Amino acid sequence: MKAARKPKSDLSEFLAKANGGRSSAEYRANERIFVQGDAANDVFYLQDGKVKLTVLSKQGREAVVALLKDGDFFGEGCLAGQRVRMSTAVALSDCSVLKLTRAAVVTLLQDEPSFSELFVSHLLSRNIKIEEDLVDQLFNSSEKRLARVLLLLAHFGKEGKPDLVIPKISQETLAGIVGTTRPRISFFMNRFRKLGFIEYNGGLKIHSSLLSVVLND
Repeated sequence: MKAARKPKSDLSEFLAKANGGRSSAEYRANERIFVQGDAANDVFYLQDGKVKLTVLSKQGREAVVALLKDGDFFGEGCLAGQRVRMSTAVALSDCSVLKLTRAAVVTLLQDEPSFSELFVSHLLSRNIKIEEDLVDQLFNSSEKRLARVLLLLAHFGKEGKPDLVIPKISQETLAGIVGTTRPRISFFMNRFRKLGFIEYNGGLKIHSSLLSVVLND
């Protein structure tokens, strides 16, 4: 069972208590928030927008390891002793980000049991998502993985109404998430469009009929 997300209003009250240990920043699409190898001293909270986390191998290959939306924490590895960033965080859209010092988050975790519960809930949800992504990579085709990514971006299956039109995302980024090549992404996207699963009309519009690709064995 997935842990329930706490209301943003409750979270804002907790984060407001991090006096002197927080700062806000605005990022434009494609702007880097932090880079793999940077010193890891802070935890970030995404107030608005979408962010991707990427990892670069020694051979220069880049892979997208997570897509984040408003209400998500990231960079929390510093709480477990990470000295440097293991990934790069890049804004996929215009973003509002709250940066919290490690010391401020540790204090909140110690002094606010409700915040601690919220943060553990976040970590559990992230772990569940990682397990789902691993199963997806191991057992599903590239076409089915792409369909799942598009549905996740549109929030199908999540609380509230899905976003029929998702923010602009490049085929290179989709290829990095799915684990295939850009030409294959282009092939599948054209196929989805011809079948009426998606539309290009002032943005990428996702129809619920795309679920048939994910559910089809």
